[in-house]
Parts: sequence; structure tokens; C-alpha cells
Amino acid sequence: YSHVRGEMLIVARWTAMPNQEDKVAAILHRFLPQAQAEPGIKLFQISRGKDDAAQFLFYEVFADEAAFAAHQASEHFKTLILGEALPLLSDRQRTQYTLL
Repeated sequence: YSHVRGEMLIVARWTAMPNQEDKVAAILHRFLPQAQAEPGIKLFQISRGKDDAAQFLFYEVFADEAAFAAHQASEHFKTLILGEALPLLSDRQRTQYTLL
């Protein structure tokens, strides 16, 4: 992957509530292929903590701000992330970066 000017990077870190980590992982397994198929997404990876299975790390590269907005407006984001996953989290952090 090589980036072009104007793309944006989002790094998100989630912590699942106790005993909810496998449910969160199952939701993310359903969500990931749909997110990766979005036209404005250049790279979309989700990882699970090797030493702490309740930790999830998202690494997302969007073509531009409009692609990020479209992602958040997608039905799979609203249903799976907002509707199903977020209520199972004890912590959610998201940081936006501009690629150099």
C-alpha cells in the first residue's frame, strides 16, 4: 500500500467489558469484510490483543474526509458498531491522523 496526499488515518482502540470479548470479536468478524469493501477505504485492519483478548486495535486509511463520513453513515457501521458492539465496550478511543 502506498498513500496519496489527502488520505486520512484513524487508529481506534477498544476494550471489551469483562466476558464480552468473544461477542465483540464475532461482531467484528461480520463487520470487517463489509468495511473493507467500501470504495473509499484504502486499508482497514482490525487486530485483537495477543496478551489481552479484550483489547482491539483498528487501523483504517480513508481516501478523504468524505470517505470517512460515508463509512460512519453506512448501514453496517450503524447496525454492527453503534448498535451491537459499542454497548459491549468499557472503553473506546479514536485518534485521527493526516498521512505525511
